[in-house]
This record gives sequence, structure tokens and C-alpha cells, in this order.
Amino acid sequence: MRKNEKIPLVTLAVFFLIFAVNLNAAEEKKGEPSYGDAIVTASSSDARTLIPISASDSASSDICGMIFNGLVKYDKNVEIVGDLAEKWDIEDEGKTIIFHLRRDVRWHDSAPFTARDVEFTYKKLIDPNVKTPYSGDFERIKDFIILDDHTVKISYKEPFAPALSSWGMWIMPEHIFRKEDLNKTRFSRSPVGTGPYRFKSWRTGEGIELVSNHYYFEGRPYIDRYIYRIIPDDATTFLELRTQGVDMSLLTPLQFVRQTNDDFFKRRYNKFRYPSFGFTYMGYNLSDPKFQDAGVRQAINYAVNKGEIIDTVFFGLAKPTTGPFMLDSWAYNKDVRGVSYDPSEAKRLLKEAGWADADGDGCVEKDGKIFEFTVLVNQGNAERIRCAELIQKYLKDVGIRMNIRVIEWSSMINEFINKRRFEAVLMGWFLSRDPDCYDIWHSSKTREGEFNFIGYKNDRVDKLLEEGRRTFDPTKRAAIYHKIHKLIYEDQPYLFLYSQDTLPIVNSRFRGVEASPIGIGYNFIKWYVPKSEQRYK
Repeated sequence: MRKNEKIPLVTLAVFFLIFAVNLNAAEEKKGEPSYGDAIVTASSSDARTLIPISASDSASSDICGMIFNGLVKYDKNVEIVGDLAEKWDIEDEGKTIIFHLRRDVRWHDSAPFTARDVEFTYKKLIDPNVKTPYSGDFERIKDFIILDDHTVKISYKEPFAPALSSWGMWIMPEHIFRKEDLNKTRFSRSPVGTGPYRFKSWRTGEGIELVSNHYYFEGRPYIDRYIYRIIPDDATTFLELRTQGVDMSLLTPLQFVRQTNDDFFKRRYNKFRYPSFGFTYMGYNLSDPKFQDAGVRQAINYAVNKGEIIDTVFFGLAKPTTGPFMLDSWAYNKDVRGVSYDPSEAKRLLKEAGWADADGDGCVEKDGKIFEFTVLVNQGNAERIRCAELIQKYLKDVGIRMNIRVIEWSSMINEFINKRRFEAVLMGWFLSRDPDCYDIWHSSKTREGEFNFIGYKNDRVDKLLEEGRRTFDPTKRAAIYHKIHKLIYEDQPYLFLYSQDTLPIVNSRFRGVEASPIGIGYNFIKWYVPKSEQRYK
């Protein structure tokens, strides 16, 4: 081309069209990030509510985490970073936090997010008429002051170590909820949040669908739709993975170890394994006379072979646990050793507590009544059901008759757990990264909807829980939680069972999925599917 020679406009248009096509092809070939597609996830249980401060179960929390934000959050290295707050100042030896809120955040209905929303959420958390298990962290606040639309000053009555992390609590929209009864509002099924995904629909017992928030303050998520399917049966979920009707789910240990190693799964899926942030337990209703004697609870502990449960049900993909903290937490007391499986010791303790097999029928009795109880287990969790069956066998060997009742998750929580209509439950806790467990173990947290539903009370534990919240020094705080761990294990209000590995599987068309100390979901808004591999409109 000679100097000063002009290119005809048509030629330029064709040139740029060819260039764009080639560029797009190159991007697709390289698998560059592209907007679009949907991810279909599977859960064994439906959500109960999408009111953030009432969402105490994992299914509800999973969805709320996509729709709402807190002032802070944890990054991939389990460090606290800003979310709705862009920064904060800590003053008065930790008793005051000043949060500086982001100015670029809007609710899904386009209303601006302001300090009034934070104040409203705080007031509802401490409202005695609102059923929430999370009030304990916020009852410690002395003053909540709005300095301006984007700045709040929060002062505590005394030093409160979990103060900053507690503001990971999801913030609710004041303009939506101010005239609503949060215990029965229609918005529990049609929430409005600030998060990366907006609510679209909820078909009870079938699924929940969310759509991406194109104006999310951290950037539009690449995946356009999040489809949360309710599939109560693990075998059905596995078939859906096989037919690619589900993109992501948690595998059972059997599926992880033996059923997903063929060429089909190796080509189409990526598997991950990392420690759980929780534990599984059998909890007793401590108002039931059968379980009020600590010797009886200790006998059950000796009667159950946790090692065999881990080997047979979990193929070794779990570890025994003895207390209320994560196994790798600095709060976990490694000096507390779990008792060995010892049916003879179990029988001795039962006899000491007045339970004996007087007529030789294989069942222990006291005051003419055999020791019989029912444990509740949630539908769709094959490992817990299998675990219950093994516990049933172990207890039969020492003369205790245990029945198993499998119940749909929402009904189990609403109708049985919250209303204390149970003798024993087989459940699990997903724990906070901060070891403060006041809401689970303090004797004041036993109202309907709160977490101490077994009715545990130990004055020494209460005082230590309060002291742990006031203590900032990590060494001193660890010592406090080590004492709590030891006392609770001695009391045996739970039969502490195991901490199971988390075993997610994700379709390999999704890029950007990375394992980290906090799991794989921390960067979900960055997951994407190249255009050429997208399956859904």
C-alpha cells in the first residue's frame, strides 16, 4: 500500500469483520471468558427461608449467599476482607468499629444501599420478636450510630473478639422489610438483595432459579443462571451427573472413591477434596429423663465404634472428632482424646446409672421401662442414614433400642428441632471460621429457632464462652476454648462422631474453578464457560 492511499469504507468493514471473526475464533479456541450459560447444582434438601437472619440451615444459606452480602467476607485464604464495607477503622482497644460503606452498591430493585440498611438489619437481629439464631453477636453492641449515608459507628459494651467477623452477616433491605413481619413475610420466598445473583423463581421441592446481577459492584458474573435442583436421593443425583443433567454436586465417599474414576467422568468432570468446616454429631434432648445422666451419655460414647463408621461409610474420607471446633482450628484441643470403642465399659456405665438387663431379653431397663429412643435423620443424606444404622447396631449390643426416623429436611427443622419434639437427632454443624460458639452452647440460646436446641447448660462453659468473646490475645483465647472443648466432651451433650471431607464435583466446561483453604466457591463470579461449550440459553 502506497503512502496516503485511502482504503474504501467497504473494504475496511470487510477487513474488520474478518478480523473480529478470527479474533472471536481465537478467543474460543483459547477458552477465553464469555458471558452466558447456566450452572445446575444439586441439593438433597430444599431451602426453608430466604430471610438472611433466619437462614440457619445449609440449603437456605447456600441461596442467601448468592443473593445477599455482608459488610465483610472471607477471601480464599480465610482472611477477612471488605464486602459491602470498603474499609473500616478499629478504635478504643477494639470496642469500636467504624465501617466505611461502598457507594456503588444498589439493591436488585435499583434502590441505593445505605447505612440505614445496616442499622435496620442490626435492629431486627436484636428484636426479641424476630426468630433468629444469630442475635448473640449483636446483643453486645452498646451504640449503633449512623454518621452519614455511607458510614456507621458501632460501639460494644466490652471488648468483643468476633466483632469484625460477625459483620459477615447478610444485610437486609430496609425499604423492603420495614413494614414486614420477618417471621412470615412473603419476601422469605422472593428476596431482594445486593449480591451477584437475583432471585427468579422457587418451586417447592423442585428447585430455585437465580439470574446474574449485571450491575453487581464486583462485576457481572460470567454465568448467567444458577439453577438449584432439589434431588433428595444420592443415587438419582449420580445418574443426573452421568447424563450431565447436573453440573455440580457433592459426591458421596463411595462415588468419589469408586464410581467416578472411569473415562466418562475423567473427561467431563473435575473432582475436589478438602477438609470440612464442620462436624457430624448425635445430639440429645437434655430435657428427656433418659439423657439427663452424663453417665448414660458417656456409655453411648463408649458403645459406638467411630473408626468403623469412618472406614465403612466414608472409606477413610473423614476423621473422628471430639469437640465443637474444626479439626485444624487453633481452638481445637488436641489433648482431648476420644474414648476407645468399649462395649463392656458402656454396659458398666449403664448399670451404674441404673440401667440393667434384668430379665435377660437383651434390653436394659430402669423402673420397669426399657431404654428405647428415636433418632431423627434428614432425608437424602445416605451417609447419615447409614451411620444411624450402625449406631443402632452398636447400641443394641449394649441393650439400648434405638429407632430411626427419616424426615424431609424443612419439616425436620421446623416441626421437630425448633419445637423440641425429638429425643435425639443426627445432624451436622457448618462452623464459622472464628471459633466463637456462644450461639450453639450458651444456656441463654434456647429459644425457638436458636441453636442450643438440645438445652445444654453448664455454668463453667457459659462463663468461658463469655470470656472467650472478650479476649483478643490469641494464646489466651486458645486456652479458653481448649477448656470449653474439654468440658463439653466430658459432658457429652453430643455424641461427637466425625468431620467428613468435602467432595465436590464440577463439570469441566466450567473454567476458573480453583481449590483453596476456603473451598472452591469463593470466586464463583469468575467461573465461566467458553462460548463454544455453552449448553444453556
